[in-house]
Amino acid sequence: MARSLLLAIDQGTTSSRAMLFDSDGAVVATAQQEFRQYFPDDGWVEHDSEEIWTSVLAVTRAALQQAGARTSEVAALGITNQRETTVVWDRRTGEPIHPAIVWQDRRTADLCHRLKNEGAEPVVAEKTGLVLDPYFSGTKISWLLDNVEGARALAERGELAFGTIDCFLLWRLTGGKVHATDATNASRTLLFNIATQDWDDALLTLLDIPRSLLPEVCDSSHGFGETQSDLLGGTIAIGGIAGDQQAATVGQACFAPGMAKSTYGTGCFMVANTGPEIVRSSAGLLTTVAYRLGGRTTYALEGSIFVAGAAMQWLRDGLHLFKNAAESEELVKQASDDHHVYMVPAFTGLGAPYWDPHARGALLGMTRDTGIADITRAALDAVCHQTHDLLRAMARDGTRPDVLRVDGGMTRNGWFLQRLADLTGATVERPEVEETTALGAACLAGMHAGALDGPEDIARRWSATAHHAPVMDDATRNALYEGWQDAVSRIRSNHGIHQGETAS
Repeated sequence: MARSLLLAIDQGTTSSRAMLFDSDGAVVATAQQEFRQYFPDDGWVEHDSEEIWTSVLAVTRAALQQAGARTSEVAALGITNQRETTVVWDRRTGEPIHPAIVWQDRRTADLCHRLKNEGAEPVVAEKTGLVLDPYFSGTKISWLLDNVEGARALAERGELAFGTIDCFLLWRLTGGKVHATDATNASRTLLFNIATQDWDDALLTLLDIPRSLLPEVCDSSHGFGETQSDLLGGTIAIGGIAGDQQAATVGQACFAPGMAKSTYGTGCFMVANTGPEIVRSSAGLLTTVAYRLGGRTTYALEGSIFVAGAAMQWLRDGLHLFKNAAESEELVKQASDDHHVYMVPAFTGLGAPYWDPHARGALLGMTRDTGIADITRAALDAVCHQTHDLLRAMARDGTRPDVLRVDGGMTRNGWFLQRLADLTGATVERPEVEETTALGAACLAGMHAGALDGPEDIARRWSATAHHAPVMDDATRNALYEGWQDAVSRIRSNHGIHQGETAS
């Protein structure tokens, strides 16, 4: 019997991956390739778009080869991507006009500050659910048009195209035939009205961005065209697109209001389903699109932490405190409970709920006998405390998930999962299929291809392989969290922002 496989391209911040799933959601093949990070200035982060494209092509071919699969055996392809990362390219040649500006990049902090002072943020928040922060694509586009020679004139003539990474890959995969994205990625640009589900002319005027630059916005499960036959040895229908965090929300089957997932990769991103209702946050969270299926939009509250696994990567590669993840897991078990060391990993500013692009990282509470184990645990604790920040903010907005479905590379560390449960007070569940971002993209494509019946079918297939309930007493948890809040306030006071305030 011919196989009916689903293919996912998972284009992340530090690597590109392709995965093949069978009809039951089991992983058939996977291939992954890292690519370079570029830091041309303080707070600037760039990627080579061509390197991303070649890595995606390489891993997709490798996954098909590993599975011994022909393109005719693949029912559909789904794409998921690092969100907000911005590419502008020439429509005629398909060549980017500048390196991709990564979501972590802070070069537009001054522009965001100026727009806030001009009173623009309330309108932006009402229309987009976002805050004025360099994190999002809109100000990155504006910077490119103003700083790449001739770019604005080309854009005004309709000769340039903008896309987040999904859109750029779709353009390349279809040979330039399709310039489109989905509602989840569009909702992260500062240009998309989440109520009307369309690009907003007032926001385009605010950031001086021509509408002709922008892609068509489609459902997350949709017929996006097909791959060129010469790329993969045949054509494959492209049936799904979603930003990485929304794809993980689908992969974690968080389809009911109040359900939440939290992904721990380079950063940490918590998404809580709020159903068809747009919930406006008063606590520094983002209102965003969870997914759009059949023309119906499901919304979410999201908390974005810029540095999670990246802090452990820095300890490993920058400070050389340990060689690998297994070694770090053993180290944290040696840390003393008497050493209250706090790391605030604000390497590229602080995200939700603080939104302070000027904050920078710090280690606090060290004494003469502080050791590598204490610093390593402080880095993991920082991820847990930041998650606690997000849960408290969601509670203030009327949504308090008691269970977190978690995924991402950090969740392979059992000690970390129990620590996360203890320091947040939430029950933590890890799914049987760990690669939920790729799985979500595959599921969206599968729904369009008819291989899956819809969200209910996905929910029936979801199961947990690890379950961690909190065992720490409330007094200890609260005392450790107060120490965290004090540490955050210390690194922010230099910028005139005090504990309890948000930059938004």
